This record gives sequence, structure tokens and C-alpha cells, in this order.
Amino acid sequence: MKSIARLLNRLTELPMLLAAATLFVLMVLTFADVIMRSTFSAPIEAATELTRIAMAVIVFSALPVVSGRAEHIVVDLLDPLFRRAGIERILNGLITLICGVLLVWPAMRSFDLAARARSYGDLTEYLSIPVFYITWFIAFMTLVTAITMALRGMVTLFKPDLLRGAHD
Repeated sequence: MKSIARLLNRLTELPMLLAAATLFVLMVLTFADVIMRSTFSAPIEAATELTRIAMAVIVFSALPVVSGRAEHIVVDLLDPLFRRAGIERILNGLITLICGVLLVWPAMRSFDLAARARSYGDLTEYLSIPVFYITWFIAFMTLVTAITMALRGMVTLFKPDLLRGAHD
């Protein structure tokens, strides 16, 4: 089991490297746009378009990793009540499993939207990038997140000892 956990940890590095590289490119783009805009009164025309694409890549690259590691923001207003009742783990597992199952719908819907954008030949405004590539990426990463959350929910419910020390 430890070799599987190690492999999964190594696999999580790929989307996080993609998110980090995209964030770096976004920072360079923003810096260059500000310099061009303020110094030469010539902004980078496609900066808004590239920023939107970069934000989608950053968010949807990190989403499965954050969800798999349970590092997302959680509002725990009712947790003290469930902690006293001793069902906090069961509740967390069920909620994570349900969220994973529910995420399948937006993933499938995104695949449909990508197919529609491809059939219409939709392109971005300035750079003429086919929109369906970005939408496919969003759909795929949402589906990976759904699977990750469903698996984490099942592990939380049935094998909680596997999650202890997973980040070590």
C-alpha cells in the first residue's frame, strides 16, 4: 500500500507543476502588460484572454490534488456536535463521497459543451485558440476531481487508517 501511496504522491506533482508553471507565465504576462501599458501606451491585446485561460488551467490543475488531499476550505460550524456524537468521520466520508458523485454531472456537461464548441468552431477572440481544448481540459480535470473525491470518501468511510500519515 505504501508503494501505491508513493505513486499517487508522485502523480500529484504533474498537475501542480502545470499550475505553478502557468502561474509563473501569468505573472510574467501581467508584468509585461503593465510595463507595455504604462511605458509605451501599448497594452498586450490578448492579455485578458490569456489571463482567463491561465486561471482556468491553474484552478482546474490544482482541483483534484487539493480535493484528494482534503486541503480545500471547509466551514465546520456543526463539527463540534458531530465530534461529540462520534460520527464525524462517517459524516466527512459521506459528504466527500456525495460531492465526488455530484461532480460527475458538471464534468459530463463540460464534455458536452466542449463538443458543441468544437462543432461550432468556436475560437478565442484575439489568438483564435479553439475553445474546446480549454473546455476539454476543464471537463477532464473535473472528472478526475470527482473520481478522487469519491475514492477519498470511500477510504474515509471504510479504511480511515490509510489516510493517516499520507502526507508524510
